[in-house]
Amino acid sequence: MRRDRVPRDRTGRDRAGRDRTGRDRTGRRTAPLLAALLALLTGCATGPSLENRGEVTAPPGDSKHLVVGSAGFTESDLLAQMYALLLNKAGYHTKILSVANRELYEPALESGQIDVVPEYAATFADWLNAKKNGADAPPAGSPDLDATMKALRRLAAPRGLTVLDPGKAVDQNAFAVTASYARQHRLKTLSDLGGSGLKVRLAAGDECVQRPYCAPGLKKVYGIDITGVDPKGVGTTQAKRAVQGGQDQMVLTTSTDATLDDFGLVLLKDDKNLQNADYLVPVVNRSRAGSKGVAAALGRLNPVLTTRDLASMNEQVDSWRRLPQDVARTYLEEKGLL
Repeated sequence: MRRDRVPRDRTGRDRAGRDRTGRDRTGRRTAPLLAALLALLTGCATGPSLENRGEVTAPPGDSKHLVVGSAGFTESDLLAQMYALLLNKAGYHTKILSVANRELYEPALESGQIDVVPEYAATFADWLNAKKNGADAPPAGSPDLDATMKALRRLAAPRGLTVLDPGKAVDQNAFAVTASYARQHRLKTLSDLGGSGLKVRLAAGDECVQRPYCAPGLKKVYGIDITGVDPKGVGTTQAKRAVQGGQDQMVLTTSTDATLDDFGLVLLKDDKNLQNADYLVPVVNRSRAGSKGVAAALGRLNPVLTTRDLASMNEQVDSWRRLPQDVARTYLEEKGLL
């Protein structure tokens, strides 16, 4: 089962005890890949320095042999598989490299060891911003997608990276209660919960106490009476069971969590847009994969893939034990993209 999927720079969530900036989400043994990638990064120095790649004036590259990166958790694996299949369809030859640590795969993307990765707009904008301006820099991501994309592209370009257009799918923080609790108190939105005056104990990561998009934001934006944070992790089975059993009233999870029905949980709509715009975006190395051909191939997914579709595919891999490559291919074939 997929679990814990919120980046530490927002609320401390991650997918299996590791955040999007770097730790093991799936328990898979990635050490050999990481060691190999480290060797590539330390042994190969091609082109300008990472900080100066934006000064390159050469036209965007169009290599026909591309490496698609995955961050090693279910959703990233699925997206990498779909990217590779779409690029293959467009005449590119691809291979997939799983690197479960952004501190490694992002520099590899800059240097051209990896050519394409699926990313999350607001999270990646904040990560690049912190890398450039320090951990205490004001956030670059926001609930406004247009503003987030402008900030992200501004930060990515000097590093030789091109951020392609986002699609419809978004994976962001979300809050769930039991369906019976929602019916009893007539709750559909977080505003409804705030207006109800109910006291709420929240199952989440321990960072939720301080993160502006978690307990403080719920209190400030929605007026929700958060009486405490139960540190059971984000979207974990333990956290969901605490809400299911009535020990807690609400759980922090994500918008692509496909296991809510298993626990009798439903999401409350973030109707005042507290959460950042973590829409899925492909990020490419400009000098190798910045061509119109790559953008067109990957852009075919944008009007098709939805948050609900992504949640369904996550469920097929995590609960039904299907292989990501099989789920990705079936989806693209059903949508007429292959």
